Amino acid sequence: MLPVATGRVTLTAFWGALRRYPVLAWASILAATAASVAAVAVPILLGRLVDLVVAGDTVSSLLLTSAWILGAALAAAVLTGAANWLVTEWGMRACADLREQVLDRALRMDATRLESVGAGDVTSRVTEDVERVTDSVRLAAGIFTALVTVVITFAGFATLDWRIAAAFLVVFPVYVLSLRRFVPRAKRLYADERQAAAVRTQRVLTTFTGARTVHAYGMQERQSRRVDEASRGAVVARLRAVRGFLWFANTMNYAEALGLTAVLLTGFLLVRAGDSSIGDVTAAALLFHRLFGPLGMLLISFNDIQSAGAALARLVGITGLDVPVARPADPESSWRPTGITATSVGHHYPGGPPVVRDVSIEIAEGESLAIVGASGAGKTTLAAILGGVFPATDGEVRVGGRPIDDLDPAELRRTVGVVTQEVHVFAGPLADDLRLAAPEASDEDLHAALKLVGAADWVAALPDGLATRVGDGEHPLTAGQAQQLALARIALLDPPIVVLDEASAEAGSAGARQLEQASTALIQGRTAVVVAHRLSQAHTCDRIAVMSDGRIVELGTPAELIAANGRYAQLHAAWRH
Repeated sequence: MLPVATGRVTLTAFWGALRRYPVLAWASILAATAASVAAVAVPILLGRLVDLVVAGDTVSSLLLTSAWILGAALAAAVLTGAANWLVTEWGMRACADLREQVLDRALRMDATRLESVGAGDVTSRVTEDVERVTDSVRLAAGIFTALVTVVITFAGFATLDWRIAAAFLVVFPVYVLSLRRFVPRAKRLYADERQAAAVRTQRVLTTFTGARTVHAYGMQERQSRRVDEASRGAVVARLRAVRGFLWFANTMNYAEALGLTAVLLTGFLLVRAGDSSIGDVTAAALLFHRLFGPLGMLLISFNDIQSAGAALARLVGITGLDVPVARPADPESSWRPTGITATSVGHHYPGGPPVVRDVSIEIAEGESLAIVGASGAGKTTLAAILGGVFPATDGEVRVGGRPIDDLDPAELRRTVGVVTQEVHVFAGPLADDLRLAAPEASDEDLHAALKLVGAADWVAALPDGLATRVGDGEHPLTAGQAQQLALARIALLDPPIVVLDEASAEAGSAGARQLEQASTALIQGRTAVVVAHRLSQAHTCDRIAVMSDGRIVELGTPAELIAANGRYAQLHAAWRH
């Protein structure tokens, strides 16, 4: 699994992200403090107003104090809105920076490590965890202002009789006992709720995706009962969680009622003894009431803080990963890629058996090599190693006489272009999709690349041509068209070496011939490694390597292999007939 940062490392990383915006930081702190001071001033001024009324002071004094109260209330409202906006902006920018770091590390992660941990862990971190942290920013803004409010309110109590201020401390033992009971139960209850909701979602999805099977076997009633059971389980789990939260909320209400009663009773005794004024007791009661909201938010959001903290720790864990460091190109170097040489190359995936065994081969400059073999023979793994997608666990690969592992990642991708079976069409204008390979390419360059791979006609027929939006939720493209776009990107990149991993495998019979022609046009004049799904494609290459059980068992030109009457000859005979 990918690492998860410790609490200290997580806080340090997030604090570092926050410190990048000192202006927003100070503005947020000052605005939140000013808003809390204005808000606390209102109950204190109301207490003074009560004392003025009791003392029978002049009308002008009452009006002046009332004006101060209205001004403080208006300032509190405006400053609270400004503080919330500033804190949210501050947190969002810090989260955006953190998200960029996570995505950068994930995209540049060592391929071997990605293979070992699987894509699921990375995907959940750069999607669900990022969303959870981002969604928590607004909550964090509220928590920040609540903390400031609590501190300022305590300071407001200090201006009153300390005995009244001390009376409300009776609420804290109740809060502590409630948290100690609720937090452990909440973790289990919410985990059970999420699990039950996941089961329900899975049942519903499988019902829809397997609708034909359900109808074919007459399973409608049985499947409906299964969905009902899962839905009922999710509702029951949700109700348990809600009941647990309601118990906690009621306990907090009891604590607040107890604290307010203690404040009023202490105030009554002090006023009767002549040690305090009615205005001070009124201000203390209003200040304590004002604490209900901030304290309640801090306690209720405890679970959300824990959840966001766990997600943040997973993100920070990725930001600490080592990634390949770009090395500046040597302007004095006269190196140019001429071919590929593999020496005693072997590879196995973590915990698995060897999939490539002791492969040694030399591909000359401008030569095309087709790799054929049965499924599981190791073709794709060998092609990925030769293309520098990930390093071999044994042996060495050289490009133009240089170890492929010594090439800077950017230089490697400019030198060796790779197209796999699993291509992706990025959402947006088709021209932007193509320019991922060559950002400075003109429309004429794009049309030339599309023409080379045989995609010019269908692109011209699109509603808006190169401006047509493609990808998820946009204009749909067939598997063959997506492969042509991938080939066109390589044409725009114009690398001297290309590795094509069954580039026509997903096209189906109808588009396979067109993709084979596109692949043949692309590899002209380049050193090429082609994992051939069809012998028609392999037959056009200069040489063919036949793989079995991770080894190259035959190697030669198409004519030589046919004449040898070995495995390739058998495959060729079956293909011809």
